[in-house]
Amino acid sequence: MINIGIIGGSGYTAGELLRLLQNHPSATVDFVYSTTNAGKPVSSVHQDLLGETSLLFTDTVNPKVNVVFLCLGHGKSKTFLSENPFASHTRIIDLGNDFRLTSTAHYNGIPFIYGLPELNKTKIKKAHYIANPGCFATAIQLALLPLAKNKALQNSIHINATTGSTGAGVQPSGSSHHSWRNNNMSHYKAFEHQHLDEIKQSLSQTQTDFDQELLFIPNRGDFTRGIFATLYTKTEKPLETIVKQFEDFYKESPFVVITTEDIHLKQVVQTNKCIISLTKKGDYLLVTSILDNLIKGASGQAIQNMNLMFGLEEKTGLHLKSGAF
Repeated sequence: MINIGIIGGSGYTAGELLRLLQNHPSATVDFVYSTTNAGKPVSSVHQDLLGETSLLFTDTVNPKVNVVFLCLGHGKSKTFLSENPFASHTRIIDLGNDFRLTSTAHYNGIPFIYGLPELNKTKIKKAHYIANPGCFATAIQLALLPLAKNKALQNSIHINATTGSTGAGVQPSGSSHHSWRNNNMSHYKAFEHQHLDEIKQSLSQTQTDFDQELLFIPNRGDFTRGIFATLYTKTEKPLETIVKQFEDFYKESPFVVITTEDIHLKQVVQTNKCIISLTKKGDYLLVTSILDNLIKGASGQAIQNMNLMFGLEEKTGLHLKSGAF
């Protein structure tokens, strides 16, 4: 059994990890770290786990666990690791953004591997530390990587993506308050979202001459979970060729589905799937990418990475189905 520690245990991504790990046949949770909830039942915060676990939050760590998931706010993982060293054998999977860029992706002299399995599966299998991708970044990269692989990103790329309120984290803010978000919509960080750097890094890794504009408008949606992203760019390649390139690129990726049909969020919510729809009008290619921001965009992908690191079948513990109604 893989012995697991979770740091930052009261947030949405930690709660999602706990739900998924409850039914993982090869994993057991050793501790859930939360200084603000130490001593309380985990189910007092993650109330859907009432009757599912008797775990208590703790303010101490077991430094010898097999793997630790860092579910801290962005910019806090490096500080935590400097103050709480783990054993040399402990694998680390960071769900924050501290180690996603190669220029800063090291800890104790060992590199963090960018944990997008559809791009870096071979490296992930050998990795000691993983930087889990951002949720928007996952949806957008999966929509663009096959094009980059075939050097087809030769024009500016326009991206409009809407995320659910859980994307803002568990701490309340003015734009996540129900009375503001309900029956409302807005964009934020237009053209300068923090996930752009990791997206550009992966596209440049795949298409070495990539230097096109990524014009990204992120939106706040009036729903709790999911990301619905539409991307368009110019290409003269016929749709049939592009579909074949996507299918070839993802033939060994069990969680990515390619279609030419219209798609909607309910097809992926509560799953680790990303569904990508392709269509063309003239020289414009439209790519629609959908996923659950808390699962494939965060905790499910983190478990997918853990499975690869420990030599398990990639889908272990992630056989999930969405609800149609």
